[in-house]
Parts: sequence; structure tokens; C-alpha cells
Amino acid sequence: MRLILVLGTLFAAIACSSVRSAPAEKIEATPARLARGAYLADHVLNCMHCHSEGDPNVWGMPPKAGTAGTGGNCWDESGGFPGHVCASNLTPDPDTGLGRWTDGEILRAIREGVSRNGEPLVAIMPYFAYRSLSDEDARAVVTYLRTLPAVRREIPPRRLDLPESQLVNVDPRPLQGPVTAPDPKDAVAYGRYLATVASCLECHTPLDGHYQPIPGREFAGGREFPLPGGAVVRSPNITPHQTGLGEMDRKSFIRRFKTWAEADVGLLAANVAPDRNSAMGWVAESGMTEEDLGAIHAFLQTVRQVDNRVRVWPRSPQTAGAPER
Repeated sequence: MRLILVLGTLFAAIACSSVRSAPAEKIEATPARLARGAYLADHVLNCMHCHSEGDPNVWGMPPKAGTAGTGGNCWDESGGFPGHVCASNLTPDPDTGLGRWTDGEILRAIREGVSRNGEPLVAIMPYFAYRSLSDEDARAVVTYLRTLPAVRREIPPRRLDLPESQLVNVDPRPLQGPVTAPDPKDAVAYGRYLATVASCLECHTPLDGHYQPIPGREFAGGREFPLPGGAVVRSPNITPHQTGLGEMDRKSFIRRFKTWAEADVGLLAANVAPDRNSAMGWVAESGMTEEDLGAIHAFLQTVRQVDNRVRVWPRSPQTAGAPER
């Protein structure tokens, strides 16, 4: 039976794999693109949250000083991943980063899931969500990445177990044409766009035993993320159900994010047990504009309600007497 599964997986990977040549595009670096790219990468897409070393002593585990964009955040069996893979170095270092990549190769990696050498990227990198990133926003992100300080940092090679080592070939797809963003004046449509490229669906949807999203549980929370020390944190329900966002209004939703732009997160984290941290980049996402956060709230009010009360921090020896959330 296992042999049949493996052979079927191999066939599907070969049949479905689709990779095109990188676009031959040279992006003009304008001040407007740089500013937009910095905003998107640092606050909406939250690229640095994965492509850095997170500081477990601070709420939301933001990048340690000097590591932003240098990669090194890794996933392995301890968190349920079938293998070992680390986020790449995004700085312009020519040997260990993006210094020798063309603009087209970076664009292809971000939105089509293909590395410079034509190798499919592991879908931990949410390129399936970034496919919705508009052409102009994608160019802006590349423009910003080119300005990061070049840091030489070798990233360990990836190792994937079966069937993931073959399934990784299935998902990459060439873009079929130009991609545009909705008009920001349409709050729901633009909020859907932002929520998509910010990977809200991916993080707030639980996974089955095969690491796949569970149908019908979109945005319902419950996906587990490992914390240092072996504990886990679960994403909350963000559907409009009472067990999720409920009656949280726009102002309260925005305040939940903006709090982290104002608070001394270091002092706050000092009062949080290590196993009650958050996997969400609150500090970075607090830099989103009120208009964009309001649009995301407007969109989330339209998604299907799911009754799912999530224990964000499952009980553990360190928190056995603490209240659940």
C-alpha cells in the first residue's frame, strides 16, 4: 500500500510540476516603489518574521537585532514538518543571499514558488498566497529587498522526507497574466487582497494529519505553531462567530494591532511565560495603516462564521494554573 502511495505521489509530482523561465525584467527603483516595498515587506507580508532569527524573549518573537532578512528560521520534525528546511537569506549578499539573482528570478520565487535554479520552493513560503500580489506591489517588494544591508550567512540545505520531497513539485504554477490590486476604496475587496497576501487564511486555518488545510474551517483558528521549549500556540478564530471576532468593531480591531506600536514589548514580554508567547508578528503588523487594518476587518466580517472556541495556549506544566484564552 505504501509503495502504491509513493508511486502515485511521484506520478502526480511529475505530471503536475510546471516551471517557466524567470521573467526578463529589470525593475526601475523609484522612491515610491521603495517606500511601498518597505511597508509591504516589513508590515503586511511580514517577510522578516520568517527570514530572520526570532527573539523568543519578546512578545511575538520579532527579529533579533542584526538578523532581519538574513534567514535562519527553521522548521523540522519537532514542529511536525516532514524534514528540515530554513528560511533563506534575502539580503543582497552575492554568495549566500540574493545578490546574483535577477529581478525576474526574485519575482518568480515570490509569486510562483521557484528558486533561481528552477527548484520548487517548499510551500512554507506562502507563494500560493503571494500569487495574488499585484505586479506593482511585487516590484515594490523586490526594490526594497535590494536595499537591505548585504550579510553573508550560509543557510543549511533543506532535507525533505517522502512524500513531501515529491509533493513539493506539485504546487508551483506560472502566472497566467497581469495581476492587479483592487481599488482601496472598496474596503471589502481590498481587505480580501491584504488578508490574502498577509497569509491570514494560512495561519488561521487548522491542518489535518497530512499538513493540509481542513475544508470548511477557513479562518476558524486552531493551527498549532511551536514555541521555544516545546510548547505550542494556536491561532485564534477570526471568523465573525462569537467564538471568534464576534462583535469586535473596527476601532477595537485596529486598536488590538496598534497597541504593539505603542507598548514597551520588552517589558510586557518579561511578564509572559515562555510558553505563552505568540507566533504572530504583532510588532511588525502594528505598522499597518489604520485604513488597511480597517479593510481587513471589513473583509473578515464577510467570511463564513465557524463555531470554534480555541484554547490559544494549551495547558502545560508552566501554565497549569493560568486561565485559558
